[in-house]
Amino acid sequence: MDITRAEQRILHLLAQGGWIEHTRLENAKIKHVKCFSRDGWLYPGFDLEVFRRLKRLKAITSSGGRPYRISQRGLILVRSQQDNR
Repeated sequence: MDITRAEQRILHLLAQGGWIEHTRLENAKIKHVKCFSRDGWLYPGFDLEVFRRLKRLKAITSSGGRPYRISQRGLILVRSQQDNR
């Protein structure tokens, strides 16, 4: 399955230990999302549209009200990238 470059970047960030935090409206709809790296830095290129697409692909999951993390399906979708650390 093909995923966009933005989705690929987010999945790679999540695979390294990042997470996605969200805020909800009173009617339980997700209003705003933020993506953080494992070091706690905010990723600027993340929006609600990318979040919804990743959720639709079942590449991210949340359990018990905790932040969204990469799922097993997301690990399959992400292509390996060289980490320049």
